[in-house]
Amino acid sequence: MENVGRTAEPDKRRLRREFLAVRNGLTADVVTETGRTLAERARELPELARARTVAAYVSVGSEPPTRALLDALRARDVRVLLPALLPDNDLDWGEYSGPDSLARVQHGGKMALFEPSGERLGPDAVISADCVLLPGLAVDGRGMRLGRGGGSYDRVLARLDRAGAHPALVVLLYDTEVVDRVPAEAHDRPVHAVVTPSGVRRFRA
Repeated sequence: MENVGRTAEPDKRRLRREFLAVRNGLTADVVTETGRTLAERARELPELARARTVAAYVSVGSEPPTRALLDALRARDVRVLLPALLPDNDLDWGEYSGPDSLARVQHGGKMALFEPSGERLGPDAVISADCVLLPGLAVDGRGMRLGRGGGSYDRVLARLDRAGAHPALVVLLYDTEVVDRVPAEAHDRPVHAVVTPSGVRRFRA
């Protein structure tokens, strides 16, 4: 795992702007079709096929859509956990039981998120997941993920490490977001696989 030092954060900020600019230029048809295809591709993952509990998220804006995948998991009686953003950027969790179980929540000046409207299970609920689906902007050939920079999922991964939990870590992206290299720091953790519309790529056993 590479630590590129003090230059990592400026490099990450620049890359985030670049990837977000490309996403924001995508047509609605491309985004919708990506969601349908991602749901099909994700079913190729044995980790998801075996999972009884999956920690996922509801995509927003031009993110690769996740709604079709969430419903496909629920149709197989998989327990799906969705995050709720806390004031300190940590994540609480609740269960997804269909579109009616979601509430649109505006967090100050940040993007509005769709969060579970039912009972909150606490930040440690993610430890029960067999697979964790992570949002991101890019992933490189080592499996290092470029996130949005809020640090929420860094906390999730650290919590899993502290608990000795080892769920499969999977990121959902567009094809162009699988790149040669992204900046990495000492606390960054590689994912096990990326799912894009063209297929699944694995990084480590």
